[in-house]
Amino acid sequence: MAKREAPEVNAGSMADIAFLLLIFFLVTTTIGVDQGINRLLPRYEENPPVPPINERNIMRVLVNMDNQLLVNDQVMKIEDVRQAAIDFLENNGDGTCTYCEGKKNSKSSDNPDEAVISLMNDGQTSYETYIAVQNELVAAYYFLRDRESMKRYGKKYTELEYVANDPASKAIEGLVEELEPKVKRIQEMFPMRLSEAESKKN
Repeated sequence: MAKREAPEVNAGSMADIAFLLLIFFLVTTTIGVDQGINRLLPRYEENPPVPPINERNIMRVLVNMDNQLLVNDQVMKIEDVRQAAIDFLENNGDGTCTYCEGKKNSKSSDNPDEAVISLMNDGQTSYETYIAVQNELVAAYYFLRDRESMKRYGKKYTELEYVANDPASKAIEGLVEELEPKVKRIQEMFPMRLSEAESKKN
């Protein structure tokens, strides 16, 4: 009597099901995006040189333990710090900045190249308040950059920077090469010299 062969299992449909499941998980899975503050850290040096800085070229911003904002030891509201930073950055005390619209106060910064904003927080400062103050200070730089970019190129700096850094822009021939010098020029006009000092311990 001949042996009866066992029926073969058709694995083709199983492969289809596995493929469909793979596609389903790829489509429905959400990949977490890191969130944080975009900052470029300086390169580490054992004994970094300390450049001489005139006291009037430093705007000292302290967020104390009560979440109060002190600008050069004067109490200030968060909503006023952006304008105070703008006035400081483009003060043009030495008259060398041809594009600045500042008041040329002899007790404030010489020019945007020399101006430094030093942000410091107390050990008990709330995270939300610190970030709100930092956002206002960064917004001051971007306000000045946008203004100068509109004067020179007819577009805001934030728009030029976004397009220049957008990967899709590389597909358009010559676009990035055209925008990068403009972005760099505006950055040189108002360099972001925002120093975030270590928190003070109580």
